[in-house]
Amino acid sequence: MEFRLKRRHMIDLLFPIALFFVFALSALTLILLAAGIYQSTTANSSLQYTSRTGLAYISEKIHQNDEDGAVYLGNFDGQDAVILEQKQGDTLYYTYIYAYDRNLKELFIKDGVAATAADGRTILEVEDFTIEQVSDQLFRFSCTDQENRTSSAVIGIRSR
Repeated sequence: MEFRLKRRHMIDLLFPIALFFVFALSALTLILLAAGIYQSTTANSSLQYTSRTGLAYISEKIHQNDEDGAVYLGNFDGQDAVILEQKQGDTLYYTYIYAYDRNLKELFIKDGVAATAADGRTILEVEDFTIEQVSDQLFRFSCTDQENRTSSAVIGIRSR
């Protein structure tokens, strides 16, 4: 009986090594692409957070206080503001939402108490915030973030 010795070729060693490197390179490329997509998505989401969150907050506050004559636009300490009236028992309270010193602020205060625009609680930082009454029942709000991206919302009052 004659045994044949199997000859080993150089390709028997090089093929698995080359296959391993192709797989490793593909995996690394996929990870780098996914990291880039994740980074751009989170950055974009972060930028959109500021302007849209401010508008959503204002919208919710208006809808919570939507009673006859309780929501209107006015002026507070030289700043354009959304004014929300609330009556608790015999006492009247006001909530002012306005922009001051590049911040969207809110101030809840009892009628007759003196306050300034700086006294409000900061909701979030904004570059610009504008308020406009479109009609008797519609308000338009625009909010610009630090990256100069502007979001707008038109909010309707149902109780008028």
